[in-house]
Amino acid sequence: MPVTWNETKEPDPLRITPLGWLRVLRRGLILGLLVFGGLLLLLLVRLAERPMYGLHRPLTPFITQFVCRNAFRILGIGFATQGHLMQEQGAVVANHSSWLDIFALNARKRIYFVSKAEVAGWPGIGWLARATGTVFIERNPKKAKEQTELFEARLKAGHKLLFFPEGTSTDGRRVLPFKTTLFAAFFQDGLNQDSFIQPVSVIFTAPEGEDPRFYGWWGDMEFGPHLLQTLAAKRQGQVELIYHRPLKVCDFANRKLLAAACETAVRQGHEGSEK
Repeated sequence: MPVTWNETKEPDPLRITPLGWLRVLRRGLILGLLVFGGLLLLLLVRLAERPMYGLHRPLTPFITQFVCRNAFRILGIGFATQGHLMQEQGAVVANHSSWLDIFALNARKRIYFVSKAEVAGWPGIGWLARATGTVFIERNPKKAKEQTELFEARLKAGHKLLFFPEGTSTDGRRVLPFKTTLFAAFFQDGLNQDSFIQPVSVIFTAPEGEDPRFYGWWGDMEFGPHLLQTLAAKRQGQVELIYHRPLKVCDFANRKLLAAACETAVRQGHEGSEK
């Protein structure tokens, strides 16, 4: 029996059939082996990569991409992309509706997430984030200069940073206004002339017959039940990434205008997919 939904509320408690539990066990076991096996391989390679290349990571991002792309194959979720990957120095911004966004965005492009500092201490997720080179920041104005220097060092090492300007996840059916805080770092001397921001629309299509918000993970929803629901699904849907034209930072007078332009591109891609 599928999860029941209400248009204004989060899903009712999860109910999984016996066959659904078999899919959970099968997919979960294979996915766990892929993710944690990939993590172990990444850490072993990083032992040699770090002393040789420092911040540069010429090898380990390919392991992350391999794991994330094959995660969708294991889950049975379709994966499609449009547009060209940015070659210039800078960052990627996207709408955020699910923990699956992380797999989707890593599957196509070598990126490094920007995340709040407390995520580093989360069991499981924190370990994965640290191993894959996530940039952890504190939401403290006194740390602004330090964070700008960190961004600059990572960008000059060839890293493409990625952050979610909405500041939270949604039900996947809408794009929230973009917060401008993290855009400010790109207007500092040393970054503003050579940096670009590429907006990306992340669009989930629910399995046939399910609520359109099936893959959304928001509000007070717990990770465990949402993961089980995804693993148990008899039919799966699709995720599509639309890469929009990169925007040069120095073409905008301030962070608010740049954030608004990125939001418009992401929103148009998201809304266009529903027509």
